[in-house]
Amino acid sequence: MKQTLDYYDINALGFFESTFKVDMENLYQPFLRYLPDHAFILDLGCGSGRDTLAFKNKGYQIAATDYSQKLVDMASRLTEINVRFESFYDLSEPNQYDGIWACASLLHCERKRLPEVLEKILKALKVNGICYMSFKYGAEDRYKDGRQFIDMDELQVQNLLKKFDNILLLQQWITIDKRPDHNEDWLNIIFQKQN
Repeated sequence: MKQTLDYYDINALGFFESTFKVDMENLYQPFLRYLPDHAFILDLGCGSGRDTLAFKNKGYQIAATDYSQKLVDMASRLTEINVRFESFYDLSEPNQYDGIWACASLLHCERKRLPEVLEKILKALKVNGICYMSFKYGAEDRYKDGRQFIDMDELQVQNLLKKFDNILLLQQWITIDKRPDHNEDWLNIIFQKQN
């Protein structure tokens, strides 16, 4: 994971500039439709802060974390909230959030630790809370451009989620990368924490 962290610290400005203006509205709506007005959302691995700012501007209460100090600083300036320097491995707040948004962040988790992180997400969600997560579509672990990725397909997601008896899969769909210079498919997942 250290190489991935180094990548984001070294390339923070370029990453920020390539992501913070991307229009994600068609991904927000499937997630937000399950949440109450003024819901408390955690942007887990917020990167540039793009989604944090969008949710804030829509009137939601928002908290955000990232594990690149440079991106934390940039996202804090962009959003005017105190973004926490924290890894998804360190998520530890119980029953705090109506929704957790993990857009293109858990793809840097070690595959063997993904169930552990999902357990932390479930603990952090309120009962009936909603989680969105996305992965590049595929079935491999790979190293590209200085970063480690775990790709996921539908079967892998099914096998991951069935480890938990309190997860209800609400939606799963594939989209094309929104950045004009990228041609990749993404697997989007929305699930609910059950009682």
